[in-house]
Amino acid sequence: MPDSRRLTLLATAALLAVTACWGSTFFLIHDLLTRIPTLDFLAVRFSIASATLVLLAPKALGRLTRESRRHAVVLGCLYGVAQILQTAGLAKTPASISGFITGMYVVATPVFAALILRSRIGALTWVAVVLAMAGLGVLTLGGFSIGYGEALIFVAAMLYALHIVGLGAWSDARQTLGMAIVQLIVISVICLVCTAPNGLVLPHRAADWASVLYMAVFAAAGAMIGQTWAQAHLPATRAAIIMSTEPVFAALFAVLFGGESATVRMIFGGLLVLAAMLLAELAPRRKVEAEVTHLTV
Repeated sequence: MPDSRRLTLLATAALLAVTACWGSTFFLIHDLLTRIPTLDFLAVRFSIASATLVLLAPKALGRLTRESRRHAVVLGCLYGVAQILQTAGLAKTPASISGFITGMYVVATPVFAALILRSRIGALTWVAVVLAMAGLGVLTLGGFSIGYGEALIFVAAMLYALHIVGLGAWSDARQTLGMAIVQLIVISVICLVCTAPNGLVLPHRAADWASVLYMAVFAAAGAMIGQTWAQAHLPATRAAIIMSTEPVFAALFAVLFGGESATVRMIFGGLLVLAAMLLAELAPRRKVEAEVTHLTV
């Protein structure tokens, strides 16, 4: 098997594992936020994650180029704000539905890539966007309004799409650890600054600390390394379609371990969103993928 093909398969497997890890956190977060404020949870989670990586790889930051450091700061800002909005929305939205709405970044990624690169958006991509919006409506619309929690998660999904495009454009496999650490530090600072006025609330139960540590070490530190490395070998739109399995994992874990019930509306709306994700992947985007992967700023 050629080395390039092997690398692509390894990157795909790594990104799929990262996505499964993310999906497993939705019902945990939904439960945890009944006892810990959103910003406090995020500040503790990402502070532990960044500290873990700094302790494990203290020289990684010194190997970063100025350009990579600047890119990592921008990516960390996007991801940090998205995390705050998504987690705040998750406190008001069932974990399975939150996972499906978050998955709309898969459709948004090729759209943002095309807009940023001034490339033509194909008809199939627009159809996918409309289909995804229909799925979102089935999942979240009550009358003629969208719930506050769902709206927050939707905005977060758009920021995640920008993060995917940027990470695909700027990630460097040789500087994976350094870029991951900078992103996590930036996320931690954003969350700590936001929670500082009211003081930091820490978990009180051993089970809550176990959940936070799992989400910090595996779903934050490990996942950031895995995504940053994988996107150095995969175009943004391909990475996005792999990550489209996140809502599937989120719903699966929520039903199996989170005590939620699978409803007809959830299944139908989720299938519409997943269909949009798959349709977006079928759209011809070779030019976009090539340009995003090699973009330099």
